[in-house]
Amino acid sequence: MSQQPFPPSALRGAVDLSALARPKAPARGQGPTPGGTPATGTPTAGAPGQGPVVIGTDESFQEIVNASLRYPVVVVLWSARLPESGDFVKIMGGLASASEGRFQLVSVDVDTNPGLQQALQVKQVPVTIALLQGRPVPLFIGPLLPQEAQPILDELLQLAVQNGVTGRAPVADHPPEGEAEGPETVAEPELPPLIARAYDAIDAGDLDGAVEAYEQALEDTPGDAEAKVGLAQVRLMKRTEGVDAVAARAAAEASPTEVAAQVLVADLDVLGGHVSDAFGRLVDLVRVTSGDERNAAREHLLQLFEIVGPTDEVTAARRALMSALF
Repeated sequence: MSQQPFPPSALRGAVDLSALARPKAPARGQGPTPGGTPATGTPTAGAPGQGPVVIGTDESFQEIVNASLRYPVVVVLWSARLPESGDFVKIMGGLASASEGRFQLVSVDVDTNPGLQQALQVKQVPVTIALLQGRPVPLFIGPLLPQEAQPILDELLQLAVQNGVTGRAPVADHPPEGEAEGPETVAEPELPPLIARAYDAIDAGDLDGAVEAYEQALEDTPGDAEAKVGLAQVRLMKRTEGVDAVAARAAAEASPTEVAAQVLVADLDVLGGHVSDAFGRLVDLVRVTSGDERNAAREHLLQLFEIVGPTDEVTAARRALMSALF
């Protein structure tokens, strides 16, 4: 068995994760799905942060996206109608457990989550993608053997470190009250209090609270890179929260030189993972505007560079921006 190439078209449009509804509360009552191993047990339904393997649903997926700001998330989309795809979730569950929290596995049955299947435009299962800082990273299509999947996961974890995503997913549920933790329970590394408060606020859907926590962290420590990037990410989420993506794109098409319309679509593209589209849009805007409007477009593009981090797309877009400016 060998890794199949991941065609760019496989996730075209997939990645507009912001189109998925934010849940009012974690989903409950989901039945068991593949992914349980002796080390992990049955995956926890509905919400991140409860173990190395969790169940993803249409309702809970925004929480999972938020969790990827703290630690890498690997999503396997499978179908109960295809036993081989379910068996592969079990394989990935074992790798997630063995990673001791370096990434969290999310199992998504596309048959019972049509919103995710449509948003991700999944045509074949199993499909494996990762989420880093809210952005999707295509990994591979089809089931792999553990020894084939592990090197790809290792590359993902290296990419996560390069982008400052160094948190750990919980490796075990908390023991019942009054019981001591077992010797194999591994605690998450302690976070600075304000960063921890920001993460908790993001998980609760309280973006204003996350902004406040990050701003306080920067006031206390102006050079805190994690707080600076986190604040930019949360502000991006706030700017796009509740936005009608179809209407926004129509407005941008109707007004190609209107800065507000163009930057909103660029924000949607970055949140959805189409970073090259977002950068190209704003570089083109810099070319056709002048004065304060041109400066606003340039400044917004620089903010997006900060959010995306050091990638080939950012390097190429910086060159394009310099060309547009001079």
